[in-house]
Amino acid sequence: MIANRREFLKRSGRFFSVTALAASSRRGVFAHGTAVNEKHFEVVSVDRTTVKLEFRPTPRRNMDREIPHWQYIELCRVQLKSGHVGTGETMLYYTWGVPSEQDINRAIGKNAIELMWDDTLGAGLQMALFDAVGRTAQVPVHALLGRQIHSTTPLSWWNIDTSATDMASECQEALRLGYMSYKTKGRPWFDIFQQLETATVNLPSDFKIDMDFNNTLLTAEQGLPIIRKISRYPQVDIYETPIPQSDVEGNRRICDATRVQIAMHYGNPAPRTVVESGCCDGFVAGHGATELVAAGNFCEEVEMPFWLQLVGAGMTAAFSLHFGGVLQQARWPAVNCHQLFENDLLATPITLTNGHATVPNGPGIGYELDWDAVEKLKVAKPIARPEPERLIETTWTSGRRMYTANNGKVNFMLTAANQGKYPYYETGADTRLLPNDGTDQWRQLYNRARREGPIEAK
Repeated sequence: MIANRREFLKRSGRFFSVTALAASSRRGVFAHGTAVNEKHFEVVSVDRTTVKLEFRPTPRRNMDREIPHWQYIELCRVQLKSGHVGTGETMLYYTWGVPSEQDINRAIGKNAIELMWDDTLGAGLQMALFDAVGRTAQVPVHALLGRQIHSTTPLSWWNIDTSATDMASECQEALRLGYMSYKTKGRPWFDIFQQLETATVNLPSDFKIDMDFNNTLLTAEQGLPIIRKISRYPQVDIYETPIPQSDVEGNRRICDATRVQIAMHYGNPAPRTVVESGCCDGFVAGHGATELVAAGNFCEEVEMPFWLQLVGAGMTAAFSLHFGGVLQQARWPAVNCHQLFENDLLATPITLTNGHATVPNGPGIGYELDWDAVEKLKVAKPIARPEPERLIETTWTSGRRMYTANNGKVNFMLTAANQGKYPYYETGADTRLLPNDGTDQWRQLYNRARREGPIEAK
């Protein structure tokens, strides 16, 4: 196996080209699909609609604190000359690519089979092209991506960092709906020891909890005592990016010191460095179809698992299922985040059994949108990322209080944590959004916190 890995690493830069991938899809269309003419795949029109989705009550308490802009989804509909229409979606303010007007214009009149592997088109447009091609040829999207290996694929329930009570209730809701994995954030403004103690009380040991630290453990030396302490819970299964991924030696030390698997975002450090150093156990893989298939092929060659991270509402989750069907090492539960919403826009929900969903075999993506719901939820597309005023209060049982205000940046709390501006994972921490009550006191505290960063106040 080692010799095989070394040989692969020598040629690891030779990923499939867009042309080769399109040729593979064309073979899939004409070998397995309905007999159609090339002209039927010409893009005739592209329409876009923006919707605003409401979070479910528990996620709402937490998403409204830091990333309320995840509510905005752009739906993309592509019609081909065949008359078939494909649908895709883009989470406008958390995505690897938002389709522009120029992207739409360059798609018109082109062959969708040739076009759909172009990652520069953005999430919703690329997804819609795959769906339209599959519907025209009457084949599932996975037949366009490659050879199907898995008939089912694992999914994870996702939530941002929450109170211990909210984490426990979300784990139970996930379990009730057939999930066997819950992914969340590890943050110093919540007591992660209390979170796990509370959440695991009524959870079976084979229900897994994955925690994304986003560098906030800072160094291996600082983080290892925390990692060892929470690793005693059998449900804890994966730590994502515990410290900066560029710290290869620190991450290798963490891997060697814990039974819990370590995940890193694919590409940083270079995959070759990861394999040679042993600084993680697997990857987080996402972005466009070409990049994702390349990552999947690498993971297959070096026998390392990964989870699919394609984030959006229901259609994104459904699209992700097809990648789970063809990428051999997509063995860790996928993170799609569609569970956040009261309505994920699918006419028929994705259902799970023992943590797995079935890879669709119907034409295209294999799921339909609820267009009546779309009509009710559509809004004008914001001209910029919405940035409502938020004042966040963090408290400790010692009586200490800190306040943080949004500052125009997405990761304003995460950035402050990685700069050491919060107490480092102290017990007794809790955090909540402090509603604007219209008083001068709230306004003054908000203005000061926004101006000075996280502040202590009585």
